[in-house]
Amino acid sequence: MSVALENVLAKAGLKVNPAEFLALVEDAARRLTPPNPEPAHYFTADQRAALADVGLDLSPHRQDEGDYRARTVAAHAVLADSALTVLEAAGRLGVDDSRIRHRLKEGRLTGWKDQGGWRLPAWQFTTSSVLPGLEVVLRAVPDDQPALVVAAFMGTPQSDLVINGRPATPRQWLLAGGDPELVARLVATLGNLP
Repeated sequence: MSVALENVLAKAGLKVNPAEFLALVEDAARRLTPPNPEPAHYFTADQRAALADVGLDLSPHRQDEGDYRARTVAAHAVLADSALTVLEAAGRLGVDDSRIRHRLKEGRLTGWKDQGGWRLPAWQFTTSSVLPGLEVVLRAVPDDQPALVVAAFMGTPQSDLVINGRPATPRQWLLAGGDPELVARLVATLGNLP
């Protein structure tokens, strides 16, 4: 199995050995909700009614369905593996590591702490700088949105962000010189019910 996993990781461009990757997967799986949650339990009666009106099924997970959490575990493991340490971010930006911690404190970079210290999602960096307009976007991210949700948003094409006639990801939009205020307005809606 480790040879097959090594091949998959190499094809995906992930620089991690199979044991480290499996440890990341195990850690991510422990943080998930229970295997068979009652989705309706998380919402008020008004919210449940609004969600049902737009066709959302809040019925419990059935035993014969695949485990919906597997994709989240994999995405979290990739996010954690591709994230930069403070020293790596400092090296990429050509600054002292204290400047990175200062930017994290000010909300000019985003990240999370784990057992090894700060981890900074790679989507917010270019090869030698931070993403253009990053500070504008980060100021608009709702406080309750986890790194995985923000990373998924930044990597998902948005119909409001068009480059050459095609929907672009927020990251692509910013790299192309697009208005960060437009991305900020979109990211501010994360977690809001219709």
